[in-house]
Amino acid sequence: MSQKLFVKTKTQSEWLEKLLPLKEAFSSHSREIDEQSKFPSENIQALVDIGYTKLTLPKDYGGEGISVTEMILLQETIASFDGATGLTIGWHQGVVGELYENKIWDSTMLNTFSKEILKGALVNRVASEIQTGSPTRGGRPGTTAVKKDGRWMISGTKSYATMIPALTHILVTAWVEEKERIGVFLIDKKAHGVSIQENWDVMSMRGTSSHDLILENVEVPEENLVEIQDGLRGNKLNGWILHIPACYLGIAQAARDYAVQFATQHSPNSLNGPISQLPNVQRLIGKIDLELMKARHFIYSVAEAYDDESRRELLTNELGVAKHIVTNSAINIVDNAMRLVGAKSLQLSNPLQRYYRDVRAGLHNPPMDDMTISKLAQTAINEIQNR
Repeated sequence: MSQKLFVKTKTQSEWLEKLLPLKEAFSSHSREIDEQSKFPSENIQALVDIGYTKLTLPKDYGGEGISVTEMILLQETIASFDGATGLTIGWHQGVVGELYENKIWDSTMLNTFSKEILKGALVNRVASEIQTGSPTRGGRPGTTAVKKDGRWMISGTKSYATMIPALTHILVTAWVEEKERIGVFLIDKKAHGVSIQENWDVMSMRGTSSHDLILENVEVPEENLVEIQDGLRGNKLNGWILHIPACYLGIAQAARDYAVQFATQHSPNSLNGPISQLPNVQRLIGKIDLELMKARHFIYSVAEAYDDESRRELLTNELGVAKHIVTNSAINIVDNAMRLVGAKSLQLSNPLQRYYRDVRAGLHNPPMDDMTISKLAQTAINEIQNR
């Protein structure tokens, strides 16, 4: 299935032209990145160099102010080249988009940080901890922030610090005792007391380098307490989180393309021609494209509704459902691609086995499937009860 149907703006076309020349370089390193659990630093730097990391910064701040719909098209394209690169850079794009769309910080801090982004700064939220799990579950962080001589002293250990080797700034959640609330602090990664425990040892998305972040009495200026969480932010729609399913959609597309190419080229001597002529192979290709079509149409329709302010208020659970549908479709797509290719897909030299492992990671990115299903049920029940 082609992306062309979803290319609707000049910005999309122009940036696809800028990204496509990177495909060979990104794809050629994917096996090495995976096998060595190596962070794709060259890929990330290439994206910074072409100005990609400024796209979700609004025009008023010097960026290009792309929409969520435009972002997901570009994100799935990058992920089809290399999944780890797509997921890592997506976090920066999504965080910047959310911060500036919702004006989460005060104007002075937004202006100051926008200048850093224009100079190539990379940022991500680091909120998870082993004891509390995902922050979406509502656990209180063990990381603490204490005021001392007009500055914050922050200590704690954070897990899943995606893209930490390349980050210049980190948004860390901590329990602020004097406010009895959870605060979010903007921390310069070069600050004294910031270190990385390189313990990312997983089977999926090995190149994201989502190591533990260690904070030992890190001094932070008072004004770098940029957010106080009061529950409102968690209830506010954030379309920029669609960068997550966009990544897995891109990986699924890559798996589909590999399988179809294999089917049209593999010609065993038992056949007079390629296996693409076989009904069972065509059935698998049809199932793959059916899943891909459902997933792509759903995520783009949700993104377009979010970008339309007159329709955004009508959205309820669609953002979470988009992630659920796309991630699970991606798993099915890669599974069917491997069934089509056969035992060859299990070879470590074959990209399908990497795609298979990488799309599984989507199940553990927020929002989790159980929470999405639960919210759908609660919404349905409340609608009936409030009639």
